[in-house]
Amino acid sequence: MTAPRDRDAEGRARNARPRDGLGRPLPHGAPGVERAPEGVVRTPEETLDEAQRLLDAGRPFHAHEVLEDAWKTGPADQRELWRGLAQVAVGLTHAARGNAAGARTLLDRGAGHVAAAADVAAGLGVDGEVLARWARAVDVTAPAEPPRLR
Repeated sequence: MTAPRDRDAEGRARNARPRDGLGRPLPHGAPGVERAPEGVVRTPEETLDEAQRLLDAGRPFHAHEVLEDAWKTGPADQRELWRGLAQVAVGLTHAARGNAAGARTLLDRGAGHVAAAADVAAGLGVDGEVLARWARAVDVTAPAEPPRLR
């Protein structure tokens, strides 16, 4: 018999296991890194600032969680941008974990969404075309400086 899933107050599935800096689950009771809280509604500026802070700290998985919140809760006209940025962060997570194929797939997919939302991105101070080119060109087999979101 499997253990019941962790659930939040609304009954949504959550994984309460601690995670390492790249978002990999650790055994229950192991020390992990502080996680970005899920389900937080932020302004676009707060989202970009927090995601950039996490990317700069080498925590792309956690940046992905922040960007995913914006994707799920933001206005419909911004969702493609947030989806693309979240996928870029997941791509960086795969690269940091040594999964070059997964990294390339997610970075390219995210780049497509960011480029398609370039007009919306520009309104938030994000150069979607530059960011998309960066995501398509980054070497997933070598450490890279994190992208500049703004």
